[in-house]
Amino acid sequence: MNMNKEYLKKTAVFRGMTDEELDAALSALRASVKEYEKDQVILHAGTPTDMMGLVLEGSVRIESNDMWGNRSIFSHVEKGQVFAETYALVPDEALLVDAVANQDCRILMLRIGFLSEEKQDTALWRLKLMSNMLAVSVRKNLVLSGRSFHTSPKTIRGRVMAYLSSMSLQKESDEFDIPFDRQQLADYLNVDRTALSKELGRMRKEGLIDARKNHFRLRREKGYPL
Repeated sequence: MNMNKEYLKKTAVFRGMTDEELDAALSALRASVKEYEKDQVILHAGTPTDMMGLVLEGSVRIESNDMWGNRSIFSHVEKGQVFAETYALVPDEALLVDAVANQDCRILMLRIGFLSEEKQDTALWRLKLMSNMLAVSVRKNLVLSGRSFHTSPKTIRGRVMAYLSSMSLQKESDEFDIPFDRQQLADYLNVDRTALSKELGRMRKEGLIDARKNHFRLRREKGYPL
């Protein structure tokens, strides 16, 4: 299995582990590297799993697709981040979302379901992993609350500016790339793509933003009227 262990030790999941602890963890978690093409489903809604994924290359989006073909995007998982960890720790619960390759990617799949089993195991790697997973869970809750904040405004402009303002804070810059194309951004904000494109066009004409594909620049001198 071809993995950069020095890189893994820097991820939130394995942070603080020694080489020996990392080896023991990867063995116990039955770690395996899998490759997926863009838009390929990694984990399907409606099925249970005891595996979580750690993105080694590329990115993953978490989305919901209803019976009528409507899609909502809940989050974007970048390199070094994990997905499906909550479902993996409750292996009898079927996924309510799909995990989909947002681009060609390599995923480290880890069987963490057994960590929820009652077992007197005081191995140091396990204690460190559980502590790390708690920190990951807290951060994920912040991401989900962030989406609620982005979709709470009633207007499309309000949703766009709430999202772009958050991205600006995260990137510590008024100029940045977002992880979504136009359709994905519309699905994330729960708005119609055509209406979103028109609103972005109006915001450009008013001098509020500069936008080209997924690259944005916020023009603060114009203010952010919602």
